[in-house]
Order: sequence, then structure tokens, then C-alpha cells
Amino acid sequence: MAAGSRGVNYHWNWGILLEPSPDGQGTYLDMLLGGLRWTIVTALCAWVVALVFGSAIGVLRTLQSRTAQWVAGAYVELFRNIPLLVQLFLWFFVVPELLPREWGIWIKQLRYGAFYTAVVAIGLYMSSRVATQVSAGISALPKGQRMAGTAIGLTPAQTYRYILLPMAYRIVLPPLTSEFLNTIKNTSVALTIGLMELTGAARSMQEFSFQVFEAFTAATVIYLLLNAIVTFGMRALERRLAVPGFNAAR
Repeated sequence: MAAGSRGVNYHWNWGILLEPSPDGQGTYLDMLLGGLRWTIVTALCAWVVALVFGSAIGVLRTLQSRTAQWVAGAYVELFRNIPLLVQLFLWFFVVPELLPREWGIWIKQLRYGAFYTAVVAIGLYMSSRVATQVSAGISALPKGQRMAGTAIGLTPAQTYRYILLPMAYRIVLPPLTSEFLNTIKNTSVALTIGLMELTGAARSMQEFSFQVFEAFTAATVIYLLLNAIVTFGMRALERRLAVPGFNAAR
């Protein structure tokens, strides 16, 4: 009965979004949009980290060297099998304590320390997934392409740069789209270290206004719109870059 009573007595107030927020920076809607900006910036920066490290590890997984394959495999298993929240806490709370004292103090005093930590933690976590996709794309290419690069005098690095990776990216663009969407959603865990991204802004709005349903419903709609825009944009890119015979576009 108590739960039912709370549901009946809850006062919906969508006008709360247009009321001034306690931080004096505008309305509650402005607060959510500010959180959205942090979400987008964090996701984009983390995605750059994921692509750079993921591509490098993906290449190592396809080399003939057993050592390179072992290193790449260990990297993927390390970052893929430790929960993102644990990794985030390790980077934010533990790593500064393991560094020399001056470095640790400098990191702790960074103005946007939570943002940098979120970018590194989410980027490295997602890089293990990107590495799997990139290595799968390279392995899916005909062996003749690698041999052709060698035949025309390209070094292994040049073969990957000019032949294998451009083709592999176009083949695995659909799963990379899903990983980018996951990166956007994973930014929500950054609220645990103080980053006021979209979920953090919604939680702050709920704590100040006590309108929990309005706060998180608005955040949900914003997430859906953002992901829809990304999805439509990436689908258009997939069609444009589709490789005939490789079914890159769906």
C-alpha cells in the first residue's frame, strides 16, 4: 500500500525543466544540455583513444610474430574482462598513489581530472573491443592482398597502412558503429568520479528538485535522440563506403 500511495501522491511537473537551476547557470534543461555536451566530448575523445590503441592492438593480433600475438591477446583480455567501473576507480583513485609524489599531486589537482580519467578509462576499455573488430576485419581479407603489397615492394607497415587497414575499416564499420554507441552509453559511469555528464546532470536535477521521473525521463529522451542521430549518420557512411562483395552495408 505504501508503494501504491507514493505512486498516487507523486506530483508530475514537466515545467520543472524550465525553472531556474540552483547553480545559477540557467534552467534545469540547460543543466541537462550541459551534461549532454560533456557526454559528447567525453565519448568523442574516448573513441579517439579506442580507435588508436584498438587499431594498433588489432594489427598486432594479425602479425606472424607469436610475441606480438601474445602481447595483443593479453591486452585484450586485461581490459575486456575487468569491469569498466573498476577500471575507472583504479585510474582515478589508485594510479595517482602509485606514481611519484609530485606527479600524483599534480594529477589530483587537475581542473578537469574526472574528464581526463573518464577519457582514458573508457577509451582503453573500448580499445580492447575495437581491437577484436579490427583484427577480424583484417583476417577477413583475402591473403592475396597482403601478398600483393609484398610483391610491389611495400614494407609490412606500408601494406597495413595503405592496403589492409583501409579495407578492414570499411568491412567492420557496422560493428564499429555499435561500439561507438556503447562508448556514448559508457560515459554514464563517469558520474561516480564527479563528471557532470548527462546522467550526472539528471541525478543532480533529481536531488535538487525531487522530480526524479522528469529528470531521468528527459535524460532518456536525450540519449535516444543522440543515439538515433549517430546511428543514421553512421548508416549513411556505411552505404557510402560499402565494399562490393564484402557486404559492408546492411
